[in-house]
Amino acid sequence: MLKTAKSDTAARPVCHVCGQAFAASKMRPWISVRPGVSDLISRAASGWAEGKYICKPDLARFRRDYVENLLEDERGELNELDRQVINSIELGQIVSRNPSDEIDAKATIGERTADKVAEFGGSWTFIISFSVVLILWITLNVVGLAAQPFDPYPFILLNLVLSCLAAMQAPVIMMSQRRQETKDRLRAENDYRVNLKAELEIRQLHEKIDHQLAHQWEKLAELQQIQIELLEETTDGRR
Repeated sequence: MLKTAKSDTAARPVCHVCGQAFAASKMRPWISVRPGVSDLISRAASGWAEGKYICKPDLARFRRDYVENLLEDERGELNELDRQVINSIELGQIVSRNPSDEIDAKATIGERTADKVAEFGGSWTFIISFSVVLILWITLNVVGLAAQPFDPYPFILLNLVLSCLAAMQAPVIMMSQRRQETKDRLRAENDYRVNLKAELEIRQLHEKIDHQLAHQWEKLAELQQIQIELLEETTDGRR
């Protein structure tokens, strides 16, 4: 049992950066690291080449540095959203989220009431109901109660009611619009984070594929050269 444990420990690859041994599932070989990240690793730890391994934590750190340098070269100083995207790439987290759920979870009773009032005030139900009330009001004061109207023409009481309604409805609608603007801003920030992360991931994927294709072409060229040499040796032997 002791010999088996020692052999398993010895078989574990060693990280070229930190020098610690990890399981094979927690390591990445040189060939799987994209060129830009490999350049950073080579600068930090000389001797990084084929046959070497790097652990996932160190690889994530170098990936972060690579993305930071890439964005700084293209955009200059990084903002908070850019750093959030870089952190998500390093930690392997998802950046997409639903801003509406976050805002609704923190909404107060007054804010929820404002949303309901604004939703009702901008509906056909409100328009039709209010039109019916106005028609009934005018009809009762002109025809039905001609002898003793409670709001005779020019309907001063009606004007007062409409003014009070408009004065109360306007700030409530503005509250709801401000909440909607906050949702739109958070939604735009979320779209920016998702698009930026997708762009960076696609760019790194292209670099990785190009690197692996170049390495495969080198291997194929080497195999082809070996085959040619074997054929030449076989031909010389027959002669």
